[in-house]
Amino acid sequence: MDGMDIILFHSVYGLRPAVHAAAERLRASGHQVHVPDLYEGQTAGTVEEGQAVLDRIGREELLRRAVQAAAPHSEKGLVYAGFSWGGAVAQNLALGDEKARGLLLLHGTSDLAEGTTVDELPVQLHIADPDPFESDDWLNAWYLQMQRAGADVEIYRYAGAGHLFTDAGLPDFDQTAAEQAWKIAVGFLATL
Repeated sequence: MDGMDIILFHSVYGLRPAVHAAAERLRASGHQVHVPDLYEGQTAGTVEEGQAVLDRIGREELLRRAVQAAAPHSEKGLVYAGFSWGGAVAQNLALGDEKARGLLLLHGTSDLAEGTTVDELPVQLHIADPDPFESDDWLNAWYLQMQRAGADVEIYRYAGAGHLFTDAGLPDFDQTAAEQAWKIAVGFLATL
C-alpha cells in the first residue's frame, strides 16, 4: 500500500529542525510529507518570540498561507498534521476539507466552529499530561465536540512530559514520550 500524503505544520516557534526531523521520520515510514514554512524563514527561540512573529504576520494571513500550501495536494486526500499551534492550523484545515484522510495532532488542538461535521474523520492527539496550554476541562470539551462533529478520536496523554515533548531542541523534550508518540502515530498513519 502507498503511504499517505501528509502536510505537517510547524509550531509557534516556526520551521525548526525538529519539524524537518519529524517529516523525515514519516518519510522513512513510506509517506510523502509536505512541510510549509508559514513564517517564511523566521524562527523563534521562545514561545513569546514565536507569539510575536505570529501576531506580526497575523492569524488570517497565516491561515491563508496554510490553505495555499495545502491546496495543490488536497485533491488526493491529505492527512493534516501539526505541532501545537500548527496542530490548531491542521485541525481547522482538516475539518474544512471533505477529502481529508486523517488528522494527527501533536501538542495542540483548536476550537471547533459551530455546526462542524465530518464523516468519521480519524483523529489522533498526543498531548502532555498536564499540558500548560490544554487543560483537562478543555480537552474533555474538545473530545466531546469532535465526537459530535463525527470524528473518530483517540487521545494519548504523556504524564510529566513538557508541552512540545517531541522537539529535541527545546527544554520540553522527553525522549521516552517522544518515541512512544511517534510509534503510535506511525501505526495510526498505517491504518488510514
